[in-house]
Amino acid sequence: GPFDASEVDGRGGRIDLGALWMQGVPGMELRLEVDQNTQQVNAAMAVIRDSALQVQAFAAPRSGGLWDAIRAEGGTAEERVGPLGTELRTRMPSRGENGRTVFAPATFLGVDGPRWFLRGVLSGRAAIDDDAAAPLLEVLRAAVVVRGTEPMAPRELLPLALPREAERAAEAAEAEA
Repeated sequence: GPFDASEVDGRGGRIDLGALWMQGVPGMELRLEVDQNTQQVNAAMAVIRDSALQVQAFAAPRSGGLWDAIRAEGGTAEERVGPLGTELRTRMPSRGENGRTVFAPATFLGVDGPRWFLRGVLSGRAAIDDDAAAPLLEVLRAAVVVRGTEPMAPRELLPLALPREAERAAEAAEAEA
């Protein structure tokens, strides 16, 4: 894995996030990143202790090879071969506790599938420690991309959604209020 929806027989216990089905591992917390302007889910984040994996799925051309093209555009990043192929290790700017910009390590992972591209970004301890990254890589390997048949521009984010169970719970809470 990761897998295309055509390669699996049902969700198999994975959480349905629309274009992405994700499998949990012990000790993992699943968070969804929501665009504040559009209220659309734009990424899934698997968190284990002091490590995280952000996952996003994008449309890709039939010819594939989007990961190679994206890596060629990269700025200052070190390429290395990891368990899922070529990775990019870099430092990402973020705001520190005192308001200053700090640079934290991040590892970018890419997997080309049939008409889709899956990007994972390891941060925290997992960006520098293979043992901390291992359970998060297991999450990425178990992911299933549901591309759909509609035409989309290459690099367009595949639509993610709240899990159906969470939607039902939110609707029930609204009905009670």
